[in-house]
Amino acid sequence: MKTSTSMEMHGIQWTDRMQLNDLDLADDLALLSQTQQQMQEKTNSVAAASAAVGLNIHKGKSTVLRYNTACINQITLHGEDLEDVKTFTYLGSIIDEHDGSDTDVRARIGIARAAYLQLNKIWNSKQMSEFSVQMS
Repeated sequence: MKTSTSMEMHGIQWTDRMQLNDLDLADDLALLSQTQQQMQEKTNSVAAASAAVGLNIHKGKSTVLRYNTACINQITLHGEDLEDVKTFTYLGSIIDEHDGSDTDVRARIGIARAAYLQLNKIWNSKQMSEFSVQMS
């Protein structure tokens, strides 16, 4: 992975002096770019580096999420267009083309609210003493 993203390809601005080019864990990879051209170059580079060691990128599992852009040029893999998606889930986090991570935050708040409401019945139970609730 380092080989395929170490060239002059830029990612997204992470801090004042640092850019984030990709997110990767095991066999999951998310490439990050500011422009369509940079994304296409990264896609080609990763495909070439993968092929050099006998690995193939599964086109059916590869998607493109465009965030805050008017560019509609397709990203291709081996001459075939990759699917554009409106939401993207990476390692359990949801990113939306319009709301960014707001969708993920709302989903997590909903899960926490549901868990709280289930536990609220137990906490308010008259069968439990104040001591046992505090010990929990």
